[in-house]
Amino acid sequence: MEPPSIPLDLIRSVPFRGLVEQSVAGVYIIQDEHFQYANATFAGMGGYKPEELIGRRLKDCVPLDFADEVMDRYNKRITGEVPSMRFITRGLHVNGEVVYIEVHGQQMEFRGRPAVVGVGVNVTEHVLRDDQLRRSRSEYRQLAAYLDTVREEQRAEYAREVHDVLGGILTSMKLDVGRITRRSDSAEVRTIAADLNSLVSEAIESVREISETMRPQSLDHLGLGAAIATHLERFRERSGLRTTLTPPSFDVPLSRPRATAAFRIFQEALTNIARHAGAGHVAVRFSSDLESFSLEIIDDGCGMELEAAPSSQRPVRHALGLMTMRERAHQIGGTLSIESTPGKGTRVLLQAPLIDNVFLVA
Repeated sequence: MEPPSIPLDLIRSVPFRGLVEQSVAGVYIIQDEHFQYANATFAGMGGYKPEELIGRRLKDCVPLDFADEVMDRYNKRITGEVPSMRFITRGLHVNGEVVYIEVHGQQMEFRGRPAVVGVGVNVTEHVLRDDQLRRSRSEYRQLAAYLDTVREEQRAEYAREVHDVLGGILTSMKLDVGRITRRSDSAEVRTIAADLNSLVSEAIESVREISETMRPQSLDHLGLGAAIATHLERFRERSGLRTTLTPPSFDVPLSRPRATAAFRIFQEALTNIARHAGAGHVAVRFSSDLESFSLEIIDDGCGMELEAAPSSQRPVRHALGLMTMRERAHQIGGTLSIESTPGKGTRVLLQAPLIDNVFLVA
C-alpha cells in the first residue's frame, strides 16, 4: 500500500504537526540537498535528534559508496524527471553502522521552491534477516552439491570394487566349476556343478546390475546419450512398460558433473514412474542447441495433484525425490518443471545450459 502524501500546509498547521511529531513513521523534507525538517522517528533511525539532523547534507547521511546513487535519485525528483520514488535506501547511523530505510518521497513545493517530501520506515531487521536467509540457502545448496559430489565419487568407487573384485571372484568360481564339470565322470557331480554354474551366472549378472545402478560405466565412457539408452532398455525389461527414446541415440558434449546430474534426474523420474505412476508407456525426449539442452520424461500413468495436497501429505520418499531432482537441476544452472494431472500422467522437463557457465560445486 502506497504511503499517503502529506501536504505541506498541513505539516505547518499546529494540530497536524503534533500528529507528525508523534508518528511511528519517519517524515522528512529535503531541499537544496539538505534536511529542512525531520520528525523524531525519522531522525532517530540515524541516531540523531531532529535538531541535529536538520541542516545536514543528504550525502553526509548515507554510506560513501551510496552517495552518488542517492543524490541521483534526489535530483530526478527535484527536476521532476521522476516526481515520486519508493525504494529501500541505505542510511549511515551516527555509530557508523548501516541502516536500511524504506522511503517514499516525492517532489512538492516548500517555501516557494521544489523539495522532496516523504516518509520512511526502518526495515533494517527485515533486510538483514532476508540477507541471512539468502546466505543460508546458498550455503545449503553448496553443501548439497558437495554431498552429491562425494556421493557420486563413492558410488563410482563402490561400482568399480563390486565389478572388478566381486565380479572377478565370481568369474574365477565359474571357471572352476567348468573344470569340475569337464573332469568328473559322476553324473551326480555334473548335475551339482551345472546347478552351481547357473547360480554363479545369476550372481555375475546381479553384480553387473548393481555396479551399473551405482555408477553406469557407459556414462563415464560413452556419454549421457548411451547411458540413458542403456538404462531405459533395462527399465523396459524389468518393468514390462513400453518405452520410446527420441532420438534413439544422441551425443552431447557435457562435463562429467553436468551429465551426472542430468542422468540422476532421469533415473529418479523412472524410479517414481515404476513406484507410483501405474503407467503403460514412458516417452523420453532429448533436444539441444548451441547453448542448452532439454530432457523430457513423460508417462501416461495416474498422475498426481501437485498444488492441492500440501507436501506434508505426500509420501516422504516421493517428496524428497522431487526436491532432490530440483536441487540437481539448480546445481547445473538449470530448471526442472513438473506438470501432472490426476488420471492424465506426468511430464518432467529438465532445461539447462550445455556448458558450466554458473558456479558449480559438483
